[in-house]
Amino acid sequence: MSGHTLPCCKIGPSILCADLSCLADECRKMIHSGADYLHLDVMDGNFVPNLTFGHPVVKCLRPKMPDIYFDMHMMVQNPEKWVESMADAGANQYTFHVEACEDIPALCRKIQESGMRVGVGLKPGTPVETILPYSDLFDVVLIMTVEPGFGGQSFMEDMMSKVQYLRTNFPYLDIEVDGGVGPNNIDVVAEAGANMIVSGTAITGASDPSQVIALLRNSVENAIQKSQLER
Repeated sequence: MSGHTLPCCKIGPSILCADLSCLADECRKMIHSGADYLHLDVMDGNFVPNLTFGHPVVKCLRPKMPDIYFDMHMMVQNPEKWVESMADAGANQYTFHVEACEDIPALCRKIQESGMRVGVGLKPGTPVETILPYSDLFDVVLIMTVEPGFGGQSFMEDMMSKVQYLRTNFPYLDIEVDGGVGPNNIDVVAEAGANMIVSGTAITGASDPSQVIALLRNSVENAIQKSQLER
């Protein structure tokens, strides 16, 4: 898992939870509220039951926000099919699900060669040990704290054991957590060692998104500082 710099806090609102009828405006609002990146959920109606958007939407968004980091969460079967299209559309990070991939090394190489960072996602039922043989190929590991593709689920706190394991064994890794994360559980997520925080309605549905982002950031930065002092 690449990198030799200790991870820093990054907050990425999940855009799927925003008003999609004015997507560009919603994205700008999130960035102006202090978000570090945008998390875009791509669902194919196959790997997960819902259907969202694909690379044409990303390509339309990119000129409107040329410098914003796009983290593509590819909840799709055959994720290798969409690498070139997403790279061409302007994506920065391509996070595929290990459960949907038959040849992990080949897909990681393909993503890297396209110029995007490599992310791998784990559904709640997938053991973290599944990805350890390929640990030098990823930039980011995404730990799902809900079942992907289903709405209205509660945050699964027991997934924090995966985060703790990864942080202990891969101190320089970007660890992303997605699913039901908000002010009421951010301390648990931060203390486990996650540094990339995806949050949906807790941010996009807030009357003051900047206040929520600041709260999430403060918790994560405090946890990072504490862990560095304990080294």
